[in-house]
Amino acid sequence: MILLGVNVDHVATLRQARYRDETNTHGGFVEPDPAAMAWLAEDAGADGITMHVREDRRHVQVEDVQRYLERKKTRLNLEVSLSPEMVDLALSLKPESVCLVPENRKEVTTEGGLDVAGNLERSREVVRAFLDAGIPTSLFIDPDTSQLEASAQIESPWVELHTGSFARAWFEPERRKKELATLRQGMDVGVSLGLRVNAGHGINYENVEGAKTLDGVYEYNIGHSIVCRALSNGFADAVQTMRRMLNE
Repeated sequence: MILLGVNVDHVATLRQARYRDETNTHGGFVEPDPAAMAWLAEDAGADGITMHVREDRRHVQVEDVQRYLERKKTRLNLEVSLSPEMVDLALSLKPESVCLVPENRKEVTTEGGLDVAGNLERSREVVRAFLDAGIPTSLFIDPDTSQLEASAQIESPWVELHTGSFARAWFEPERRKKELATLRQGMDVGVSLGLRVNAGHGINYENVEGAKTLDGVYEYNIGHSIVCRALSNGFADAVQTMRRMLNE
């Protein structure tokens, strides 16, 4: 069974597009509510919820996470950067797991994986801080052998493979084949190193047919495509359909 973690960041992006200057993050005329959509996703069968609190707070706010935690039914996977501020915040929120991601202030959404090999000591320090607090940690990395080996070296129990290149190649058969082979190799290397392998970024209702052939992947974290489908089909249907398609 492949698990589905639903990322609600883009629900917050929609809210911030209009109401970023309001005092309140929910209620009254302020909509949509990321926490409410997270609870709805859980009711629809999501195995977990992913939220990314960025340093610039461009979408998910700390209050969104706090309110979600008050009524959560599954588990929170909190995405944060390696910065001391964000690590301290994550430790204070006590999520079920943390995924460490790179952040570039010019990007629209997270693009590319974390350079663990190039930031070995800081990555080791942060992973150890979370593990000491009883919080399993994942590293969002490209499916590159050196990054996987570095992740295992610093004793991170999980990794999340960046699937963006595969998603962009889906409509070009030769590129698709190449990128899928790269992901499969990364998955195999990760498993051989004793890592739990998650994956995500750009997975949608078409390329999921290829993604689910990576049978060593434990969980996919998917958000944008689910939110897009929800615009026409409703959020519950969007979550239920994606989970079913992963496991047909």
